[in-house]
Order: sequence, then C-alpha cells, then structure tokens
Amino acid sequence: MKTIRLSYPLPAVLDAGPCSLALGYFDGVHIGHRRVIQKAIDVAALSGWRSAVMTFDPHPREVLGQTGYTRYLTPLEEKLEQIEKMGVDIVYIVTFDIPFSSIYPEDFINEFLLPLQVKHVVVGFDYTFGYRGMGTALTLQEKSAGRYGLDIIGPVNRLGEKVSSTVIREYLHDGDVEQARLLLGRPYKVKGTVVHGDKRGRQIGFPTANIRVDRPYLIGKNGVYGVRFTLEGRTYHGVMNVGIKPTFELEKKQKSLEVHLFDFDEDIYGKEVEVEFLFFMRDEQKFAGVESLIAQIEQDVAQARRRLATEAF
Repeated sequence: MKTIRLSYPLPAVLDAGPCSLALGYFDGVHIGHRRVIQKAIDVAALSGWRSAVMTFDPHPREVLGQTGYTRYLTPLEEKLEQIEKMGVDIVYIVTFDIPFSSIYPEDFINEFLLPLQVKHVVVGFDYTFGYRGMGTALTLQEKSAGRYGLDIIGPVNRLGEKVSSTVIREYLHDGDVEQARLLLGRPYKVKGTVVHGDKRGRQIGFPTANIRVDRPYLIGKNGVYGVRFTLEGRTYHGVMNVGIKPTFELEKKQKSLEVHLFDFDEDIYGKEVEVEFLFFMRDEQKFAGVESLIAQIEQDVAQARRRLATEAF
C-alpha cells in the first residue's frame, strides 16, 4: 500500500492514476467504515482503477478545539495497518489544519478530488466536509456534474444500534469491550513497550509486564480485563489491570497497564507488544492488605482461564 501525505493547497497534481476513493476519518476502522472502504475497493476492481482512501490527521475535532478527541481508537499508524489489511492500494493522509478547515465544499471537490483523478467516491450517509461541515454526501452528488461516480453507504446497524466511533468510545469508557469488539469487528487493542515497574507483582507471586503506551490510544475504564498478548508473533493470555494501583497508596496516581501472563517467564523489557482487550472482569479496587489482594488476583486468574478455555475471542 502506498501512503501519500497531502496538505492544502496541493503542491502539484499527483499522477497516481485514476482511482475509486473512500472518503472519511475512519477512526476505529469499524464494520461501518469497512463497508465504505470495501465498496471503493470493489468499484476499483470492476473498473480497472486503483483503490484509495482519503483520511485526515489530526482529527478535525481536535484541531477545532472540540473536547474528547486527543485520544483515538486507532492512532494513525494503527489505522493505516487496518486499512492495508483490506487490500487498499493508496492512502492519502491530508493534514487537517485551520487553512484546510476553511476550504469550501466545492473547492475541496475541484482542488482536491479532481486533481487526484478520483473517478468514483464512496462516503457514509452522514459524512460532512468543508467549511463548518457545510458539505454533505448530497453535496458530492449535486456537484459531481458527471465528473465522478458516487456511492452513499447507509447506516450499519448491529443488534439494533447504529455503528459509530462515538458509540464504541462510550462502550470503552464503560468497560464493555465485548460490545466494542462486535462493532469494531475485532477486539480493541493497544500497542506499547514493556518497561520496568515497581516489581510489586513479582514480589507477591504475580509478575507483570508494565506497558508504556506512547501512541495516543483511548484507554477506557479502570479495572481488570482478560487479554490476549502478542509478542514477536507469539500470542499468550493473561489478566491486565488498568488503573492507579490504589492498594499501594502511590503518590503518583498515573494510569498504568500491567499484564500478568499465564505460563510465561521471559525477560521482555524493551520489547514492543500488542494487548487485545477480550473481556472486562471487575472494577479496580483498594484492598485492606496484600493478602486480600493476592486472594483476589488468584480468583481473577482462575476466572479468566475458565473463560478463555471455553469461549472464542
């Protein structure tokens, strides 16, 4: 997959060949987004064009000062990885800044889409673009003048609920990673690096891998989760605590991710790993002492092992 960064105004006409383009921000690359992208791929295949996706970085809401969008379901690197898995030929990453936010819808069509030899556009039914979101899917239809084809993909519903990045975010904030998985089409995951911690887990018989997450992932509700852990292509299961470890009265109440892996004993400091949230088990809580904490962790491990042995994730 070829990745091309663009900014406004376009520096020159890019000769990447005619394409069928999926247009959107696509945070999460969830099952609704995938339907939009897959339609662009299908049209490209039938027409002999290249398949393309246009997305934006950073999120428009972040640039325009709206709250809640400094963390992402899929930071840019993760989003590109998910799109590439679908078989897209080209991804255009447009720098979203104040000058670009001021472009009028018709100018976006004439100055961005047409110079990129876009022959067909696919958008979701609620897509907006241009100055103050004045452009809609119907604007793309009205302004096409036969210069490009257009498909508008209707809402995708799952269990009676419209699939959206906003709904997935709400599920993660509530700890409901199983519902989030249904809308994403895969478990929610984060990537990070294993770093040294305070070694308390090892001291109480449950060594943990402390994960430093450098990319701006959305980390949801504090608590204990059953997880799948991927290291250098190998997968393991375990339980992960997300939170501030209140039992130990730490001065720095920074959120941390600590994974206790089952049947694992390797030195993996400095390794990049991937953690998938499979199911939520309980809220983080403060225990009266280390003994009660150990007893609860033993219960958590036993419960997680049972679920992982009997359910598919």
